[in-house]
Amino acid sequence: MGAKEKILQDIHTLMTEKFTNAEEAFTFFDKDQDGNLNRDEVKALLKEAGVGGLIRGLVAGEMIKGYDKSGDDSISREEFKVAIAELERDL
Repeated sequence: MGAKEKILQDIHTLMTEKFTNAEEAFTFFDKDQDGNLNRDEVKALLKEAGVGGLIRGLVAGEMIKGYDKSGDDSISREEFKVAIAELERDL
């Protein structure tokens, strides 16, 4: 299993063991309650999933680039749901 697959598996494990659905997870990590996950909030999610500190910032940036369709440098609630659905489909 490569690094990317390991990170995705760790996120999937977090989502299935700690939360009942993507909406619950989003609400938990959206600390400022603005309806978006900013870089720090994505890093908090990755930390909770067990992603090491050295690569957490890079992975957060790549996740935002990959799922931020609105171009606001964050992941909206709908973008997050899409990301989790893709994760579940691909694993």
